[in-house]
Amino acid sequence: MAGWALLFLGVYLLLCFGARTMVHQARTGSTGFKGISGAPGSAEWVGGVLFAVALALGVAAPLLDLAGVLGPLPLLDAEVVQAAGGGLFFGGLVSTVVAQAAMGDSWRIGVDHAERTELVTDGPFAYVRNPIFAGMIPATLGIALLVGNVVAVVAVVLLVVALEIQTRRVEEPYLLSTHGRAYARYAARVGRFFPGVGRLRA
Repeated sequence: MAGWALLFLGVYLLLCFGARTMVHQARTGSTGFKGISGAPGSAEWVGGVLFAVALALGVAAPLLDLAGVLGPLPLLDAEVVQAAGGGLFFGGLVSTVVAQAAMGDSWRIGVDHAERTELVTDGPFAYVRNPIFAGMIPATLGIALLVGNVVAVVAVVLLVVALEIQTRRVEEPYLLSTHGRAYARYAARVGRFFPGVGRLRA
């Protein structure tokens, strides 16, 4: 299934990064890509680096399988696991695309502390504060289950750690400082990645 996993991953990167960046640039004149920012060793920098490494490992995992270098773990080498992986991937892909569209011109990759964007709280953002990340996690997990090797599993772990750092240490403080009480009230009633889970104190 490594070949399918590589194809699915390519579709995900094309739609959720490439196409979305092009649409955003056409609408706003900016790519929305802020890159890895922050001083080396800072939470912002560590989160960005871990995110980039997770993506690189996600691509490397099926390539290593196809090259015959690294096969699937016995526990994950089963059709039912791979079927679950396919379902998780497509669910995560659709969720990510829908959330990106709902974010509109406020969509960004990374944070520019000098920039102020509109606070989006409707659509999928009415249920979770970070629906793009919430879609990215099952999509990446789905790829890992399709490939099944240790590199794919490590990619998922690093991605989750990167997203936790990015949301808790970078984006939430930025949104609180930018939107103040409006974000505080929103974060007190809406969960971080799952409905009702990870709400901030009012």
